[in-house]
Amino acid sequence: MAESQNIEWKESWRDEYLKWICGFANAQGGKIYIGMNDEGNVVGVSDSKKLLEDIPNKITQSLGIVADVNLLSKDGKDYIEINVPAYSTSISYKGVYHYRSGSTKQVLTGPALESFLNGKRGVTWDNMPMPAFTLADVEDSVINRFKELAAKKGRIEPSLLEEPKEILLEKLHLAAGGYLTNAAMMLFAKDPEKWQLGAYVKIGYFETDADLMYQDEVHGSLIEIVDKIVELVYLKYMRAKISYVGVQRQERYFVPEAALRETLLNALCHSQYNYGVPIQISVYEDKMYIANCGQLPDNWTAENLLVKHASRPFNPNIANVFYLAGFIESWGRGIEKICEACKADDLPAPEFTVNPSDIMVKFTAPEDRVVHGPGKVIDGVTDEVTDEVTDAERRILDELRIDPGYSYVMIAENIGISKKTVAAHVKSLKEKGIIERVGNNKTGHWKINS
Repeated sequence: MAESQNIEWKESWRDEYLKWICGFANAQGGKIYIGMNDEGNVVGVSDSKKLLEDIPNKITQSLGIVADVNLLSKDGKDYIEINVPAYSTSISYKGVYHYRSGSTKQVLTGPALESFLNGKRGVTWDNMPMPAFTLADVEDSVINRFKELAAKKGRIEPSLLEEPKEILLEKLHLAAGGYLTNAAMMLFAKDPEKWQLGAYVKIGYFETDADLMYQDEVHGSLIEIVDKIVELVYLKYMRAKISYVGVQRQERYFVPEAALRETLLNALCHSQYNYGVPIQISVYEDKMYIANCGQLPDNWTAENLLVKHASRPFNPNIANVFYLAGFIESWGRGIEKICEACKADDLPAPEFTVNPSDIMVKFTAPEDRVVHGPGKVIDGVTDEVTDEVTDAERRILDELRIDPGYSYVMIAENIGISKKTVAAHVKSLKEKGIIERVGNNKTGHWKINS
């Protein structure tokens, strides 16, 4: 037996351990053993009978709960077991809420406390009313876009899509207590940041962890931004590995579009927007991270994500609208679909990292999908070849490795020399046997000989 999410050892009793009991009660429950050292060995307590009376009374008086307190013995030494059940209501110790996470005790404050209290009440953030957000703030063009998507998917009664937007929003469970909800605001506001800080997605390209080269922010309603983000990632941030079968061009990215889209939709459904931190996509030459503030359901670990599991979105009302629009399925298959998309494209499975306040997905490029930036000597060009070429010719080779179909004009624009100079260097490379033309001048491409 080792210290864990549900086990804690203490050599002697101190009243401050009531905080640990509070943390167990607010989480999954657990056991505290008094009279055991950090190695899990029984060292015993000398006042066991008194503790059997004092500890239950202090728990009841300070926390208002009941826990089983048992006397145990090993090798002639008495020690105490405090068995704390998980409580469905929130428990505080002197007005402070403690929570057991892993093998640590945390004090809940700010957004974390708000999420915890709402969870105990059975209330989700996205179902909370947003009085400042009114029907006049609902963007008609976004409503119409949802109707188009929902009608095409056929998961909603067609007659409902003909109702006025106030009726439609109510039927979608996006109104509560006479007000529209946070979900309505995130889904159908033109600018959700007016009401919720951090309600956008940030994308950055990194050369190293410390070197951000450029970045973008994608703003707007959740209904509209998905396609914008996917398009931006592929057009600006990720380079495809270009190859040719005959004269047919093939583009292969190290993150399949189906996997990227599903990961993004998962982040949008599960993000804890009340933290005010945007979803972040970090792109490197050979990897990509997608991270959002959030946490797994109680008793879940990263391993639970990789096996069959129920669908338990942090924002169920947002997820429901995504489902009706055809963005997602409703059976908890998101992670499975991400892994399947990677496997189908001969790519390694993504890595899932669960931290106390965020969840991160990492995609890694195999070497044959990495497109190296200009100026680097890369695979396919041997040392003997690179000794034969000039700096300008090497730069042209780098461009042709990015896309063998580049024209003289494209290469000239990319490396900042004239088309005529490019033509002269290409002719030299061809004469040296370093490159050769496959196909005709209009539809063919260049092959680099290693």
